[in-house]
Amino acid sequence: MQFNHVSRKKPFFPIKEKLNHYLLNYERNADVGITYSDLLKSTSQIPVYDKFGNDTLWVTKLYDPYRMEELNAALTRIYSLLKTGGDLHAIDHLFVERIDFCTFGNSKPFRIRIMNRLNDNYDYYYIKTADASRIYGLELEHMLSPNRINYLVYGNTLIEEHIVGIPGDDFIKHRIQEPSLNKVRLAKEFIKFNERCFLRLLGDQRAYNFVIDVTPDFDEEQYRIRSIDFDQQCYEGRKNLYLPQFFKDNLPYVQLASETMTDKTVEQYKIEERVQTARRVKASQIRLKALLECMSGDTISTKEKTDTLKKELAEYHSVPDFLDCKNMGEVLYLHLHRLITT
Repeated sequence: MQFNHVSRKKPFFPIKEKLNHYLLNYERNADVGITYSDLLKSTSQIPVYDKFGNDTLWVTKLYDPYRMEELNAALTRIYSLLKTGGDLHAIDHLFVERIDFCTFGNSKPFRIRIMNRLNDNYDYYYIKTADASRIYGLELEHMLSPNRINYLVYGNTLIEEHIVGIPGDDFIKHRIQEPSLNKVRLAKEFIKFNERCFLRLLGDQRAYNFVIDVTPDFDEEQYRIRSIDFDQQCYEGRKNLYLPQFFKDNLPYVQLASETMTDKTVEQYKIEERVQTARRVKASQIRLKALLECMSGDTISTKEKTDTLKKELAEYHSVPDFLDCKNMGEVLYLHLHRLITT
C-alpha cells in the first residue's frame, strides 16, 4: 500500500465578504470582544505534561493578575455564547482555570479550560486564527455528518467547542487490543468515516486528527469517529489524501476492517453512508447551496492542487466535466453530486 504524505505547511485563507455575510446570516458571527492575538500577550509559560509525565507540547500561559481578571470575564462570556447562546445566568459560577497554547501544528490553538465552582466540573474550548477553508470544513461537518458543531467567528479569530472522544492515536495505543473491543462495530465505523471524508473532501484525517466517541449500549459498545481537524477541507490535490485508509497512522484501523469485513459488506456500508449523506443534503439544501456558492467564489487552495484534483476526480468518476471546474468549490459540488445521485 502506498501511504499519503500531506503538505507540511498550509497557508491561511482570509474570510471574504460573501463568506462573512453567510456567517452573519447563520448566526456564526459574534462580537466576543477578544482576539487570538490578545491571548499571545502573556508574561511567561510552563510546559504541560500528561498523567504519565510525558511532554504534551502544550504550554500553560501565565498573565499578570489584572490582565487575567479581564481575560476571565471575556472568556467565560464566550463560553456562555457557545453553550447557551449568551444567557449569562450561570456565568458567576464559572472561571478560567487555565489557558494552554499548542506549540506545534498549523493552527497553534489556545485551549481554554472552564471550571464550574459549584461542582468542580470542567470543559474546554479553543481559540484559533480564523481560516476560510477551516470554516468551510466546520460548516460541512455540521450539515453532512451525523454531528453538530458549535463555533463562532470574530474578525480573524475562530472559537470552537471541544469535541469529546479518545484521540485516534491514543485509542490505537491503549484500547484497540482490549478483549472487550467490538471489532466489527469499530471497523464498520471506520469504513463509514472514510466514506464521509471522501464525500465532502476533508483531507489529512490521520489518527491524531480524529477522536473515537465510545458509547456503552445495552449489550456492547458503539463507536463514532469524529474529525477534530478541518484545516484540510478541499485543499490537497491528490484524491487519496481525502481517504483516511491511505494514511500510515491509520493502518491498525485498516487492518481491523480487513480482518472483519468482506468486500461486499464494505460496499454495503459505503452505500449506507452515501444514502445518509443524501438525506442530510436534502434536509440542509438551502443552507448547503448558500455555502457552496460562497466556496465557488472563493480561493481555498492553490491552482496546482486544484488542477491535480480535477484530473484525478475526472478519471475516478469517468466524468470530464471536472476539468471545467474553476475552483475547489465547483469541484466539491460536482463530486458530491456524483456520489450521492449515482
